[in-house]
Amino acid sequence: MTSRKGSAKAKRIAEFKSQLGGMDDLFERETKRVTAKSLEKERTLRKKACESKNRYDSERDAREAIRACAEHGTLGLRCYRCPYCDGWHLTSKSQNA
Repeated sequence: MTSRKGSAKAKRIAEFKSQLGGMDDLFERETKRVTAKSLEKERTLRKKACESKNRYDSERDAREAIRACAEHGTLGLRCYRCPYCDGWHLTSKSQNA
């Protein structure tokens, strides 16, 4: 039978944790991993949705760009306000997509 003393219990716990191979900070590491992944996803979305596109200062400028594109054969464009830079961008995707 094992000892009921607090120091013996602490020793058993320490031995058990040492056998886990550093899992005592598992939740902290997972939180950091999830946070880093979330930040990377947000950075990628921002680059795709904003930084890789032409920015127009106003909706009027964006609509003029749409007209110019239509004159050169590119149809089906629309403009939208960017949630990242607060400017305007063009897209060929429908508003429901």
